[in-house]
Amino acid sequence: MIELDGIFLDMYGTLTAGDRQAVEAVCETIVRDTGIDLSAHELSITWGERFFHCLDFANGDQFMTLADLERKTLTDTMSALGVKLDPEPYVASLMHYWRNPPLQPDVNEFLGAIRFPICLVSNADRDDAVAALSHNGITLDHVVTSEDARSYKPDREIFEMALGETGWRRDRVIHVGDSLHSDVGGAIIAGIRSGWVNRAHRIHDIGTHTPDFEFADLMGLAALLSPTMGP
Repeated sequence: MIELDGIFLDMYGTLTAGDRQAVEAVCETIVRDTGIDLSAHELSITWGERFFHCLDFANGDQFMTLADLERKTLTDTMSALGVKLDPEPYVASLMHYWRNPPLQPDVNEFLGAIRFPICLVSNADRDDAVAALSHNGITLDHVVTSEDARSYKPDREIFEMALGETGWRRDRVIHVGDSLHSDVGGAIIAGIRSGWVNRAHRIHDIGTHTPDFEFADLMGLAALLSPTMGP
């Protein structure tokens, strides 16, 4: 049993499905439209590596929205392959997914069991996160996005904004998400307990951090906190 003021919770991959399939679908369209000599999977890896590298540096004065980062990194990726490309229709497809993602199968049961307040802490543009919650009929106590904080996890500033927004004490918060790099690593940097939702029981993640807790799904978090106990 741990004592909490509330829970910080990631969105994509944790509350909702991640966007891997959406990205690969967009890459299939790009391969078909441009005729480049790469598979959709290979393009998704090449684009993804460039995107995540840029994401780690897009904080503070260097901040760009998630949509703008996708536009820039897709344009740069294709330029490096010798192709001039208008990124708009492809990024629009991603934005449609970000606003309409399916829930993970355990979410409604989890939200019904948890009596602690929840603050969404998401690497997302504000309108997309709000639309995704609305699409799935979810209301949370607080929502803090990277666009609000001009900070992407694992940068600590997004967590500092969430602490300020909620008024919760640093030692009475757990941040839970599906990324060792962004969620667990960011929580460690911010001095917050961390929980890793390892849905696929992955043996590899781009992060190497060790979480305080590991769960197969969100009901593992509910079991840890015991729904009969309030904040």
